[in-house]
Amino acid sequence: MEKQKISGILQQDMSYLNQVMAVDKNFDVVHRMIHVAEKEACMYFIDGFCKDEVMEKLLEYFFSLTPDKLPQDSQNLNQMDIPYVEVEIEEDWNTILISLMSGMFLLLIEGYQKAVLIDSRTYPARDVSEPDKDKVLRGSKDGFVETLIFNTALIRRRIRSTELRMEMMNAGKSSKTDIVICYMNDRADHKFLEEIRQKINNITVDSLTMNQESLAECLYQRKWFNPFPKFKYTERPDTAAAEVLEGHIVVLVDNSPSAMIMPTTIFDMAEEADDYYFPPITGTYLRLARFLISLLTYLVTPTFLLLVNHPQWIPESFRFIMLKEEANIPIIWQFLILELALDGLRLAAVNTPNMLSTPLSVLAALVLGEFSVNSGWFSSEVMLYMAFVAIANYTQSNYELGYALKFLRILNLILTQLFGLWGYIGGIVLAGVLIASNRTVSHESYIAPLIPFHWGRLKNRLIRRRLPGAVHKSKERK
Repeated sequence: MEKQKISGILQQDMSYLNQVMAVDKNFDVVHRMIHVAEKEACMYFIDGFCKDEVMEKLLEYFFSLTPDKLPQDSQNLNQMDIPYVEVEIEEDWNTILISLMSGMFLLLIEGYQKAVLIDSRTYPARDVSEPDKDKVLRGSKDGFVETLIFNTALIRRRIRSTELRMEMMNAGKSSKTDIVICYMNDRADHKFLEEIRQKINNITVDSLTMNQESLAECLYQRKWFNPFPKFKYTERPDTAAAEVLEGHIVVLVDNSPSAMIMPTTIFDMAEEADDYYFPPITGTYLRLARFLISLLTYLVTPTFLLLVNHPQWIPESFRFIMLKEEANIPIIWQFLILELALDGLRLAAVNTPNMLSTPLSVLAALVLGEFSVNSGWFSSEVMLYMAFVAIANYTQSNYELGYALKFLRILNLILTQLFGLWGYIGGIVLAGVLIASNRTVSHESYIAPLIPFHWGRLKNRLIRRRLPGAVHKSKERK
């Protein structure tokens, strides 16, 4: 596609820009005629993006310019001593329009076939407070926000290395959403990095409406029947910085308060920042406990259903797990109804105003707890195991992994009810096959280093080792 360049005739360039930007209809597109060194000029900017104090200083400088201080031709326009740090000279209209719509200050001068772009923009932003989802008991209390430049600064603050790279790209025909690829030049897999670059460049969607989820679906065409996540998301800059140092690639998307980490295995999904903010023995315990509890959330309800349907298999010492009263509704339907009800409560909690969250939580606990058991709808044992599953799901912060286990748990419940022991075993085997046959976005094994087996790396994944002298995962892969 041939680039369309500035003509250098101010009225002609203004006419084109006014038409493209619909200045007569867009109230927030501000333009004003001024004189720069006795030459006519026009400035454009988006109201609300530019800093008023900076604009005042820039206008003061432009008004004070004399003809001898202005370069004679467009080629030397970059020699203007503009008292600002981020100044660009551009002649391509496509680049100029994207920069202007991003909030940069634009100056057109009569007779010059290049424009002056000054990055004096500022975006509305909230504080970099600790994210609600990725809280830690000890450690940093800052988190990513929706402003991209703030997020890159939070990572830069933690990695003061010349090998750190922050590559800017954009995607979306209409949105032109800014995307930053963050990696360590000496540790990242450059073959995989180039693949990511090519995929982002080849994205043909109109806009990244859902930010990172839209980008994730464009980067990897996942199989619909495999629910396990391909990407790890975090709102913590310390976690993102640690992943970058380990050779992973972190992708930041403008307007999104989280970082997308790739490639990631199922062991990466289960790791959390608390594992490293505590001593090795405590971190190891927390990690193993998280693995065990996640396994129990998948197995506890299908196992109970299997034993209730075949009470002769229950040892005498465990007879207390049997139902105390005859169920009015089949156990399988109780489990399925409660699985749906838990998601209903979760969706209701998201949309509940803060002032009403406490009383509504108490009401929900009474209605779905004691009253539902007394009314005969649910058995107390079923309520107990589903309460454990609901609470235990929050031991790991990855929502996608939690729902993957939920879908497989429901499938196992149905298979167990239909085919008994063979259905129970088949459900477990199916879950294992889905995990083992999955691949990361870099086409590696999803359960590495278990398959292919590597005891040294597997031990590091299960046991929290001392950080000083630790070998980076990127070097281990080599």
